[in-house]
Amino acid sequence: MTPQEMEARIVRYGDLVPCKTAFIDAHTPGSDRKENFTIIGAGVSESPDQHVHIRETPGFNIGAAGQPPKCLNSLHAHRTAEVFFVLKGRWRFFWGRHGTAGEVVLEEGDIFNVPTGIFRGFENVGTDYGMIMAILGGDDAGGGVIWAPQVIEAAKAHGLVLGANGRLYDTKKGERLPNGVVPMPVLTEDELKAYPEPRTSDVVPACVARYWDLMALADRQPAKVIGAQGRLRDRPGFEVDFLTRGSIPPAAYAMARHEILMPMRGYWRLAWDGGSTVLNPGDTAAIPPGLSHSLIPAMSGEASLYRIVATADPAGATGRLL
Repeated sequence: MTPQEMEARIVRYGDLVPCKTAFIDAHTPGSDRKENFTIIGAGVSESPDQHVHIRETPGFNIGAAGQPPKCLNSLHAHRTAEVFFVLKGRWRFFWGRHGTAGEVVLEEGDIFNVPTGIFRGFENVGTDYGMIMAILGGDDAGGGVIWAPQVIEAAKAHGLVLGANGRLYDTKKGERLPNGVVPMPVLTEDELKAYPEPRTSDVVPACVARYWDLMALADRQPAKVIGAQGRLRDRPGFEVDFLTRGSIPPAAYAMARHEILMPMRGYWRLAWDGGSTVLNPGDTAAIPPGLSHSLIPAMSGEASLYRIVATADPAGATGRLL
């Protein structure tokens, strides 16, 4: 593989293209300053304006959300996995029909395997622009987003209507639903009963792993974060490992499935037969199956990264406590 071919498989943090109209709450006050990024796969954006960096999916999608302080991402649910780790800032995640069932605050490097089937939202509670990286289960990311009814109702007052085809239409710009397309149905009270309201004490121990705990676990070998034998035991169609300076493979290695490398801290030299490059925090590198490669921290100091690999498990529900 040439350096140019490898570079086409790396999405640099500085090259990320945001979409500010990705979802139905894009005009709702309090949520109108957020940015959505689709890094690998089509993601779950509802806007045709969404830029997709790499369309080929390895069995899951990679995305990101960037938000200034006090900006809110509205309550929604997914049919497959949604895993976040905090790249920059301090974030509050909350869940339940009205966002009051439970909550947790995550710091940089922390990871959250959000249980499928609960409404969840998040906000930047830090002092600067923040960024969270996301892993979405399945090649089609579960087919889209399920919004809490109040989110859909609030959006109407600000001109946005979501069609049953999964696309947004801005009535304030004169857009209308196409012939044959009806508005996305709002969940009924009976349907809402199927969405659990778990307590914080149930969710956090089973679904959250703290950065410095993972640093300790990965001092000699990669820490299994999400997987059948992971710190967070789950099988969402992929596994997540955490690597540090002390746990990198001692020699070049290859994997039978796609491998996604996402540096959290430090600079990492990725080398293969054909070239080498440096991965920076926030970069996303898609390593093809069978390619022999090696990883070495390029500088002294703190170094960590998340590694995501597809498994043969179906992209089904996550958060087995529910």
